[in-house]
Amino acid sequence: MAERHVLGLSGGRDSAALAVFMRHRHPEIDIEYFFTDTGKELPEVYEFLGKLEGFLGKPILRLNPHRDFDYWLREYGNFLPSASVRWCTRQLKLLPFEQWVRPMLAAGDVVTSYVAIRSDEEYREGYSSSNHSLIIKLPFREYGVDKQQVMDLLDASGVGLPKYYDWRSRSGCTFCFFQQKIEWVRLKREHPEAFEEAKAYEKTALDHGSPFTWSKGESLTELERPERIVQIELDYIQRKERHLKNRPVNPLRPSIIASDDNDELYLSDEGNGACLICHK
Repeated sequence: MAERHVLGLSGGRDSAALAVFMRHRHPEIDIEYFFTDTGKELPEVYEFLGKLEGFLGKPILRLNPHRDFDYWLREYGNFLPSASVRWCTRQLKLLPFEQWVRPMLAAGDVVTSYVAIRSDEEYREGYSSSNHSLIIKLPFREYGVDKQQVMDLLDASGVGLPKYYDWRSRSGCTFCFFQQKIEWVRLKREHPEAFEEAKAYEKTALDHGSPFTWSKGESLTELERPERIVQIELDYIQRKERHLKNRPVNPLRPSIIASDDNDELYLSDEGNGACLICHK
């Protein structure tokens, strides 16, 4: 019997900060880092993971190398995943993790999994384990680490933020259905080839009777019309202005100005409810 310690990385801010935190706080723990790859990640995600590997001084294991998004899309009859039918989370994130740790547990090992839920995220819950040998720990809650401290950790370590945070609020698959409409507009500008691929998936899905489009209430073909893009951008600016006007000032950090990377702003829009395991 052995003790194993694992930490899942999404390619996003919080899980990266947790890896930095654990390396500083508990250097004596030999943590195995893993990333469940959908095969449809933004190029910025892979770039960030490489940078994080350099800081950690060890490789990040890539899970799910053979059964990617395209494989499971075929298995589900070309029906797109959606907020109500999240087969992508189950098949591309949870299942690869469970398959990876199963032999460890079968061998009698005790596996501790560290999850990046912050102290200021009371509304979030971690992965629920029914196996007493799979222990879930939330170090950020234990030590009272909030969002700004996460940012400070990444800045002080030199790892910084993934470049996609310049135009996108969350990590995850390139065409995650939890994206904001403004983020679909930005995807078209930043990675037009990925936007076209998403359109092709959507057309095939609709041809096969799928009731879902990537963005709620409209297809990407409708969303990319010039007049619609103008409306989406205007709606976003107005929503952001309302949010900043009503946002209370933090007396401990009055110099910090809110940016596009604001959880509350994005949670108030149509992208609410993003899957924890993908976006942390």
